[in-house]
Amino acid sequence: MKPTIARIWRGRTPREKADEYEAYNYEAGIKPLIEKALGVQTFREDRDTESEFVTISYWENIEAMSTFAGTDPTKIHHLERDSEFLIELPKEVQILRLLTSHGATG
Repeated sequence: MKPTIARIWRGRTPREKADEYEAYNYEAGIKPLIEKALGVQTFREDRDTESEFVTISYWENIEAMSTFAGTDPTKIHHLERDSEFLIELPKEVQILRLLTSHGATG
């Protein structure tokens, strides 16, 4: 199966909570996502006072994504402890059609 959809989530934590959130997010959010998506990438950018996390998951189509994310795949399903870590709770995710992919990213 080839992905045709990318689902992008972004969240920011205070810099001092970033390491703890990274570990929590992986266990509670990324591991279950890995089992369902065709691929998952996670990113982290540390700034002076905050860290931004970005998760991109790849899906065969909107229907496959909806089986994981619910009938509205743009709706956020916050992790149980997100409010302890995140500066603000994200209100939506970005969904993009994947047009082309070149090179190795694995």
